Amino acid sequence: MPPINLNFASALYDRVLPMAMGEAQAPGLSVNFIEIHHPRDVFDRMIANREFDASELSSSEYITRYCAGDRSFIALPVFLSRAFRHSFIVVNKDRIKKPSDLNGKRIGVQLYTMTAAVYIRGLLQHEYGVDLSSIEWVEGKMEGPGAHGKPSSLPTLKPVKITSNTKPKSLSQLLEDGEIDATLGADIPECLGRAPHIERLFPDFKEVEKAYYKKTGIFPIMHLVVLRREYYEQHKFAASSLFNALNDSKNIALARMKSTGALRYMLPWLPQYLDETREAFGDDFWPYGVEPNRKTLEALVQYLEEQSMVEKGAPVDELFAPVRTTNFVIR
Repeated sequence: MPPINLNFASALYDRVLPMAMGEAQAPGLSVNFIEIHHPRDVFDRMIANREFDASELSSSEYITRYCAGDRSFIALPVFLSRAFRHSFIVVNKDRIKKPSDLNGKRIGVQLYTMTAAVYIRGLLQHEYGVDLSSIEWVEGKMEGPGAHGKPSSLPTLKPVKITSNTKPKSLSQLLEDGEIDATLGADIPECLGRAPHIERLFPDFKEVEKAYYKKTGIFPIMHLVVLRREYYEQHKFAASSLFNALNDSKNIALARMKSTGALRYMLPWLPQYLDETREAFGDDFWPYGVEPNRKTLEALVQYLEEQSMVEKGAPVDELFAPVRTTNFVIR
């Protein structure tokens, strides 16, 4: 039987490159890798038009739709993008000295519903006692006027103070000009490093993030992988096949990064970074599967509930297709 075609869209991360180049195979599938540079474009095209058989997708957008009863997609426990976000909170230091100073302020965010913002609000609330309900959220592009992409995000279930940036300025310029007090999200405003009154809320973010992980076990997951439900129902084996190919691809990339005789990346002190990362996380610091990521996933579902994006969060195991590896089943 010839392999089944599968169109897979994502950014060309190091962890998908071996699969994109054909080194990591998906048995029974002929994978057509479609490189799309900006993840927002992947999300918008997948959600609005179902353009691909599989793709990376915003974790928060997938979970909110699933909890609202939309079963258009089924997720795989493959986490292509993850990042600590303390360093992405940028403030007017004349007004904001500590996290509690954010109470009652106007904060720019690309999208209220974006996963990065969900995790940031969660850590501000739980670690620093910030009253999220007191804040006005100003949505828009970080480096230009207008909206961030063409998202079709679901509305919040309870009233939240969200306004759109209708001025001919970027969020970065609004922050520099004092029209908002801070920005947070998935990008850093370009005014950081240029305007003397603009700083990160946590200048020593690396140490803060390491302490946060040690305390909570949360390594924020931004993007997961989904299959179109119709495709999955027709080809159930594709979930396991694609999971294993992506997991193999990640492991190949990880092994190459750890081989430092010739540096894989343009980071002069990559060996030191690897040593520090192993010390904090252990040897597999980018695991796939639900179980090693349970705390992070459960935190995201909790934050989505608290931030009025889902009425009741689903158990994390329910969100993912069961996938079979050589010796055992991972959910």
